[in-house]
Amino acid sequence: MDMIDPTVVELSRFQFALTALYHFMFVPLTLGLTFMLAAMETVYVVTGRKIYKDMAMFWGKLFGINFALGVATGITMEFEFGTNWSMYSRYFGDMFGTPLAIEGLMAFFMESTFVGMMFFGWDRLSKPAHLAITYLVALGSNLSALWILIANASMNVPEGTHFDPETMRLQFDSFVKVVFNPDAQAKFVHTSVAGYVCASLFVMGISSFYLLRKQHRQFAARSFRMAALFGIISTVAVITLGDVLGRMDYEKQPTKIAAIEGLWETSQPPYAPWLLFALPDNEKQTNYLEIGVPYVLTPLITHEFDKPITGMHELQNEAEPHIRSGIEALSALKRYGQTHDQTDLDAFRQHKEDLGFGFLATQFAPGQDVTNISPDEVNKVVEATKPAILPNVFVVFWSFRLMVFLGLSFFLLFAVSAYLSLKKQLERNRWILHLCMWSIPLPVLATEFGWITAEAGRQPWTVFNRLPTFLSSSTHSVTYMAISLAGFALLYSIFIAAELYLMFKFARLGPDEHDTHGTSALSHNAAAPAAH
Repeated sequence: MDMIDPTVVELSRFQFALTALYHFMFVPLTLGLTFMLAAMETVYVVTGRKIYKDMAMFWGKLFGINFALGVATGITMEFEFGTNWSMYSRYFGDMFGTPLAIEGLMAFFMESTFVGMMFFGWDRLSKPAHLAITYLVALGSNLSALWILIANASMNVPEGTHFDPETMRLQFDSFVKVVFNPDAQAKFVHTSVAGYVCASLFVMGISSFYLLRKQHRQFAARSFRMAALFGIISTVAVITLGDVLGRMDYEKQPTKIAAIEGLWETSQPPYAPWLLFALPDNEKQTNYLEIGVPYVLTPLITHEFDKPITGMHELQNEAEPHIRSGIEALSALKRYGQTHDQTDLDAFRQHKEDLGFGFLATQFAPGQDVTNISPDEVNKVVEATKPAILPNVFVVFWSFRLMVFLGLSFFLLFAVSAYLSLKKQLERNRWILHLCMWSIPLPVLATEFGWITAEAGRQPWTVFNRLPTFLSSSTHSVTYMAISLAGFALLYSIFIAAELYLMFKFARLGPDEHDTHGTSALSHNAAAPAAH
């Protein structure tokens, strides 16, 4: 594999991170609002109470704005795999492309088709038929997330694949292993439920705006209560699934979990503290200003009290034999490409599981070639490669903690909000309404921190232990990447501005824009502002 200009690699990473973070601002709300709309419409169909139809139509309009912009940002991001990550696409295309193709054919087109029927079918379909359409939209959006996360899980925990020395690519072995990758299943539920948290606080925040202004009070009170109860359940599920993912990272991606916990030395159970605050330093491989809670880390990660958690120093030492074996694998593979001798192929097969570490070592070898170096040079390359197996510990450590802090605060906010709503005391406690309104962007921020934790924690690999990031990008010029990055930043900023403008516009107009008959009367009903 040819080496690529490091600046191009970094610009490619930054551009993809930028576009993914922009795109992920829309995704969680889309995932969450679909099932909330289905729940509102279900109540309408079962009870016949028109206010729930008004709720489904109004929140559906805001969902439509978010959905359209989410599609626009997502499609361009997928093209980046071919334009900016061509080496990755060639090497891992079978594994990554198959789930994405299924997502497009099965989920995206299904979702897009039924979205139109959901918006324009209120007066053309029967109540049960329209409800079925709404559920199909929710199913389609979540199936879309499932297939994308199956593709992503293959990058974090590669399953059902092997390296073919003839094609120099990872080849598909088992579709079943790819689909039922445990990492994919856990991430799918965690991500989807995080979307429900986003949708819950979104609905609560806008409903709070109406209650503070004494507009659409009955509509807002009902929406607020349903969202608060939805949010409590969702937050508990998010925390539970986060624990499952932590346990999985402990088993499958130990460098990620060690970075998340800022753990440089192997923990000594049962005393290992969970760090609340620290300033990790990758270069000096230590933490500054540590503040932790004793006894918590071991049971939190391992679910046991006497099992150690391997620290980053030990993980670097454990990587040494894999790096040496990877160099042997890469050397044998190069010889086999020249001679096609069975002896070289056998030597490669003996070390093939560590080929990725051989790729990783090439960036530290003389001439970026590990196949013709002396034993002394091999030792130097191995020592230089060992620290490179770690991600940026500071970024991973703090992105995880900010996500966890926000998640726990959401649970408290939903619990207090639900209590006050059920006691019909919302409008007496304006502070909770203000807090909900200003908290609308926080779940989106929490999901962004979660994405950073997952993806930055995988570094230095695009495919964990198989393909390093510095070998994965396309061979563009620095100028091309800089112009492309500026163009994407401008385009996506316009998308964000359009989203905010439309959301503010239609939220301020309120539910009356959906139905001129019922909600205006409800909005002026001051006799019982939260009676229902």
